[in-house]
Amino acid sequence: MNIYVGNLSYQTKDEDLRAAFEVYGEVASATVIKDRFTGEAKGFGFVEMPKQAEAEAAIKALNGSQLKGRPLTVNLARPKREGDRGGSRRRF
Repeated sequence: MNIYVGNLSYQTKDEDLRAAFEVYGEVASATVIKDRFTGEAKGFGFVEMPKQAEAEAAIKALNGSQLKGRPLTVNLARPKREGDRGGSRRRF
């Protein structure tokens, strides 16, 4: 299951995210999303946990909990829409 983790401190690293979730089970991947130009964290990330029961336990336990002084927003990630790269496509 792919899990969205929001409101991360900008100092949070992939390893910090992995450590927080490994308490609840196997973590296939943990990634803090970074700005492609500056390399700085954008304040959110994703964790992939292969076992549904473990992922659900992690979501329930970690949503609202503190990591590096910030309350986390943790929920099931929405599937990425085809062709959706974010940003506005409006032209003026």
